[in-house]
Amino acid sequence: MKLNITVDCTPEEARQFLGLPDMGPINETLTAAIRERIEQNVELVSPDFYLRQWHSMGGQVSDQFMQMMTAGARAAAGGPSSTTSKK
Repeated sequence: MKLNITVDCTPEEARQFLGLPDMGPINETLTAAIRERIEQNVELVSPDFYLRQWHSMGGQVSDQFMQMMTAGARAAAGGPSSTTSKK
């Protein structure tokens, strides 16, 4: 025996019929809190913020980056690195 039942209802009607709680107000509260935090910290993810940080350190960051890349290139090529000592 095969029995097919089709129920045509909205998600809200199904939730009420099954006795599930309404999470709408909680979802709106959490969404508003997350939106507020994002708006407060939007400057921290802007490229301008990182550029100002980079320039405030002067050329030190550029020099350190170049040293790191040079050491990586030497290690990849099998040459001596600045961290190994020669005997």
